Order: sequence, then C-alpha cells, then structure tokens
Amino acid sequence: MDNAADAGDEPDGDAETDGGVRAYTVRLELVDEPGELLRALKPISDNGGNLLSIHHERGNITPRGHIPVEVDMECPPDRFDDIVEGLRDAGVNVIQAGAERYGEEISVVLVGHLVANDLSETLSRIEDEASAVVLDLSLTAPEGTEGVASARIRLAIDSGRTTEALESIRAIGSAKDLTVVEPLLGGDA
Repeated sequence: MDNAADAGDEPDGDAETDGGVRAYTVRLELVDEPGELLRALKPISDNGGNLLSIHHERGNITPRGHIPVEVDMECPPDRFDDIVEGLRDAGVNVIQAGAERYGEEISVVLVGHLVANDLSETLSRIEDEASAVVLDLSLTAPEGTEGVASARIRLAIDSGRTTEALESIRAIGSAKDLTVVEPLLGGDA
C-alpha cells in the first residue's frame, strides 16, 4: 500500500486540497477465512488508494454470517469509482462506498412464519428490492422455527428514500404473509 512516506511526500493534513485527494470510507462484509482482508485491500492499492485506517470487527457478525470491515482511505475523486468496481470485481461485498450512500437508518419489525418462510431469502429481498443494508437483526421465535416469530431489523437506506424502502418492505411482507410494523415518520405535529 502506498503511503505519504513511501511516495516521498509530506502529508499536509488537508486531504481535500492535497492535489485533489479526498478521504473516503468503504464498508465491506468479508467471509471469515484467512487472506480475505488482504484480498479486499489489494484493489484499493491497485487503483491508487492510500489506506488511512482499517476497523476489522471480527467479534461482530452480520446477519449473513460475515465480518464487517470499515476502511478509511484517500484517493483522487476520479479513482474512487475504480476502487469500488475493483472491490466488486474481486468478489468483495461492498455495503457502503463514499459519504452519500445509506445516510439514514430505519427499524422495522416483521411478524409471521419468518423461519419457515426462509428468513435469509426475505432479508436478501429487502436488501435488493428496498436498496437497503441489514445492519442488525434480532429474532424471537418462542414457538420454535415452525411457529410465529418476530424480527426487529435495523436497515441503512439511501438518504431521502425512506418512503420507497418502506413500500418495498410492505410488498415483500404482503407476498410472504408477514405483518410489517413500521417506524413512526414525521413528527411536525
């Protein structure tokens, strides 16, 4: 990985004016296998990114059973899309790239035969159709896997897309005969 010392440059602390270099954060999900972190960092270096920090949350597992990793880097803005594309081409699951995406969080509760109706497929559909990322999941199944269960799901969504995301979640819930308990929106009254 390149860094300012290797390049012979002295960092000036102002990433936005240093030759057009900007700081970015990329959130990834990695499989818990040897070499996965290195595999994820290679496209960053190969496309001109300079690592600032890595937060590898090995003790935390995402709902899909992967490890969340947050990478802070700097690069010229015209190289950032190439870095993200390189990560995806390498098979790395990019949850968030840049500063604009997933600017809001919402929580919903799903109630019904969640486990029997393939909870994993339900979560995948929510991520795909609602353009959301599952940040956290809490499941309660007092009657066992064949009975009625409830899941609280915390989602990251694009800024300003709450209404569209909730419409998608409602449609998924309806198709799977699930009750969707939505967050209260607004609050001007």
